[in-house]
Amino acid sequence: MKKNYFIFLLIILSFSYSYAQSDSSRLACLESIYVEAEEEHKQYDYKEAIEKAMTLLEEASVDGDLYYKYQGNKLLGHSYQDLNDTLRSRKHYVEALGHALNLKNDTILIGAYNDLGNTYSEDKNTTQKGIDYYLKTIELTDKLGMTDKSFSPTLNIAWTYIDNKKYEKAAPYIKRARAIKDEYLPEEENTFIEYISGRYYMGIGELDKAKPYLEYAIAIADKKGLILESSHAYDEYAKLLYSKGEYQEAFLALKKNVELKDKIFENDKIYQIESANARFDVSEYQKDLEVAKKEQLFKDEVIEKSREKMFILIISSLVLIFILMALYFINRSRRKLISELSVKNTELISAKEQAERLTVLKTKFFSTISHELRTPLYGVIGLTSILLEDKSLQKHESDLQSLKFSADYLLALINDVLQMNKMESNLLKLEHLSFNLTDLMNSIVKSFEFTRLQNKNVIHLDFDPAIPKNIIGDPVRLSQILMNLVGNAMKFNERGNIWLKLKLIAEEEDNMVRIHFDIKDDGLGIPENKQQMIFEEFSQLKSSNYNYQGTGLGLPIVKKLLNLFDSDIHLESTEGVGSTFSFEILFEKDVKQEKADSRVLESDIQMQQNAVGKRILVVDDNRINQVVTQRILEQKSFRCEIRDNGIAAVDAIKDEHFDLVLMDLNMPGISGLEATRMIRLFNPVIPIIALTAVEIEEIREEIHEAGMNDIIVKPYDNSTFYQVIYRNIQAEVLT
Repeated sequence: MKKNYFIFLLIILSFSYSYAQSDSSRLACLESIYVEAEEEHKQYDYKEAIEKAMTLLEEASVDGDLYYKYQGNKLLGHSYQDLNDTLRSRKHYVEALGHALNLKNDTILIGAYNDLGNTYSEDKNTTQKGIDYYLKTIELTDKLGMTDKSFSPTLNIAWTYIDNKKYEKAAPYIKRARAIKDEYLPEEENTFIEYISGRYYMGIGELDKAKPYLEYAIAIADKKGLILESSHAYDEYAKLLYSKGEYQEAFLALKKNVELKDKIFENDKIYQIESANARFDVSEYQKDLEVAKKEQLFKDEVIEKSREKMFILIISSLVLIFILMALYFINRSRRKLISELSVKNTELISAKEQAERLTVLKTKFFSTISHELRTPLYGVIGLTSILLEDKSLQKHESDLQSLKFSADYLLALINDVLQMNKMESNLLKLEHLSFNLTDLMNSIVKSFEFTRLQNKNVIHLDFDPAIPKNIIGDPVRLSQILMNLVGNAMKFNERGNIWLKLKLIAEEEDNMVRIHFDIKDDGLGIPENKQQMIFEEFSQLKSSNYNYQGTGLGLPIVKKLLNLFDSDIHLESTEGVGSTFSFEILFEKDVKQEKADSRVLESDIQMQQNAVGKRILVVDDNRINQVVTQRILEQKSFRCEIRDNGIAAVDAIKDEHFDLVLMDLNMPGISGLEATRMIRLFNPVIPIIALTAVEIEEIREEIHEAGMNDIIVKPYDNSTFYQVIYRNIQAEVLT
């Protein structure tokens, strides 16, 4: 039986532990059981202490509470140790250590190591293991700067050495324990240090020095009512008196020791403890039995399933053998054909690889040509737009409009070729965006104003008022369809009329609306035998009387784009009367946007006012593009800074404040994508918009992964350009 008094005080004085659980009453119940069990142990009522500790352990296991599982095992270990039941004591201390390690609480870990030191040090075969646990406890307290908590393991090492009659090894630990006690611990803890000191001097034969220590230990224990400690002290004191020949006094001390032990170990309590152990063991046995039954049921199920699988495997094997035999006879008759097919497959693979290589080259070519053609067009269209707004050049307005029309026409041709390439490569997908169909129609009509005046045509827009104002679909692809159809009607008709009619066919379920489009002209018409041919790529009618022949891609593009909408183009034409192209598309009605429209105008005005004076950094290596972009921005009172490469842009953003960055992608040195990645390392919030002449579908994902916020494709429409700028500056202000 060994020195647990200090362990209780160690945990009580140094540790206050709480778990945050929603069920506070459950925690209060566990704490109440723990306090009762600890109090019973202090009163040496081991029967009650063990039963309450077992109850605490069972309840904590139900809740999965590691802290009270540790406390339950610790109390059981202390109780069994006091009763000299080493096996049970050690079992519960080991379980307590496991819970302490899982809790990752150094204060609890100190107590767990010390408890294991106690149980191992009492067995002569494991004495060194017990000392190692004490040393581990001291090492942990020193590491944490908790010197006062090393008192108990230090004194226990001395006690262990004295039990094994190694007094010279015990001496330094007694000295260190006394120093710790004098500095940190209250006087009521003197009992065991005085008791150990007395035993030490008895061991080295200095009985006169031992006597006052033992008498002092007895006095303190009797005063505080510490029965167990008093029993230890009287036992040693009786031995000392006997050695000195004081037999009467020795008899009285021994008698006192027997009386104290009788209080602790009453026969009926020992019986009750054994009963409690038996109940606990039966409970454990029942649990093990339930587990064994479940395991047996599982094994039976596995065996039954294994039989079914074996039967299925045998049937499958027989079927497989039959199939293999059939295949063998069939393959014998087809070997010659397979040999010929092998040769053809080799040729096909070679042709496929060649085709794939050419496709890659074609894609790279179109990507390069897109950038190389659009970049100078950006300068031409941008400068022309700026000059058209210069009032001092009004006398040249007609010439400038012709110049802009020619540039726009060239851009449309380039876009037609690139569009056809993307559709052939299956790279084109529809977007689902909210847009105002009325505004879109007016914009399309306005874009043909110069051509209309040149050919002296009249455009009639007939818009069904029943059509919802806002719908959800792909406005870009719809614009491409209508621009091609209206453009054809405009180019191949002079002094005539073009009708653009939109009619609501039906409102369907889930807010879907079907809209019918008619593009009609009163031109020369199309011969019936040519009406299928015009939808083939690069096919054109002979019309030398007109100024614009086109590429022969407009109508094929329209047909393929309508396929994406699950629609088709219909043609009605009579020579000398005119032509009508019609189609229907299903859109979704945008109910939310209709409710928000009343706030849009006010929001746009506020957005533009907030943007006045904002600093924008333009990063572009092309001098003409720099001038165009700067002029367009300054028209809306933005302040601009120009940088012609990525490194200069990164340095500028480090040194100065900018509200937004317009970043060209293709530049010498580092690209716009690389520059953006470098900027995001130190500035994750500044809006960065990509300026590119490359098709955005090819690099959209790469642009967003680099950290860019938006994309503007050159050459661009000024209104779209400003809208993207305002949107991103507003987003930056909100963040």
